[in-house]
Amino acid sequence: MTNEELILQKLEYLESHIVPVIKFGQSIKELKDDMVPLSNTAVQLVINELQEVEAGFELDDLFLLIKQTMRSTRDLIFALRQMSSIIEFVRDLEPLMKSAVPQIIAHLDDLERRGVFRIIKSMMDVRAKIASSYNAEDIDKIGDVMVALLGLAKKLSDPRAMEFLEKAAELPANIDLSNSKKVGLMGMITAGFDDEVKEGLGVLLELTKAMSTLKKNATVVK
Repeated sequence: MTNEELILQKLEYLESHIVPVIKFGQSIKELKDDMVPLSNTAVQLVINELQEVEAGFELDDLFLLIKQTMRSTRDLIFALRQMSSIIEFVRDLEPLMKSAVPQIIAHLDDLERRGVFRIIKSMMDVRAKIASSYNAEDIDKIGDVMVALLGLAKKLSDPRAMEFLEKAAELPANIDLSNSKKVGLMGMITAGFDDEVKEGLGVLLELTKAMSTLKKNATVVK
């Protein structure tokens, strides 16, 4: 191979390696030319955004924030761990909530259909009316009376007392006052031979004896 052929071969070799480099350089230049307008726009946007926060931004505050963050690194790590635990808890709770929420809605709907909320609202209205009609002292007195009435209700819960009240409540329905007549002394004597009258007088005597305790326990008012 002559020297001329060898030189031509080396030139071809160099050309084959230099051409891609030249093309790459041209691509870089084209990319740079394309990026210049975009970079100018981006810089302008950054400048505009910084102008909005310029009045409330100071470099010392940024440094203070960085130092405070560095001092509170452990606290931040702890907070992130707690946040992770909360997120895991919410994820575990989510399936339960999906099943519980429809049940709660169904229960509230049932309460609404049964009128429970209307009753509660009516009770609140009653409380508002009581508050507008009575002062605190009156409410205290009413409360004392209610406590006393509860005590009476407790005494009336005795089975014998309940039986007596039930029988007493049935009396008006069993009495026909249109058949009542005037009774004189002889009528009273004649009625004394009636077994029902005798039983009634016996009950009346027992009640009279029991009513004597009213006088023993009565409070004398001067």
